Amino acid sequence: MSMSGLLWIIVVGFVAGLIARWLAPGPNKPSGFILTTILGIAGAFLATLIGQAIGHYGPDQGAGFIMATIGAVVVLFIWNRLVASGVIKG
Repeated sequence: MSMSGLLWIIVVGFVAGLIARWLAPGPNKPSGFILTTILGIAGAFLATLIGQAIGHYGPDQGAGFIMATIGAVVVLFIWNRLVASGVIKG
């Protein structure tokens, strides 16, 4: 992986995380640049896994920006449920 590819992953992850935080309701949102970026990258990873499992993406393809954002919303929903149930402290 090249440096520009890694930078692109971070930028897309951050933007997807920002949009997910804006779309998803709930007070228990991870804040800060690093957690927002991790949220977006985790969403892209989740969207890629699900997309490959259902045959939408090939083995060498990743999720696009829209699916990464949807995946980040799902990850944020799971985060909110874990905080609400007391499994993790938010």
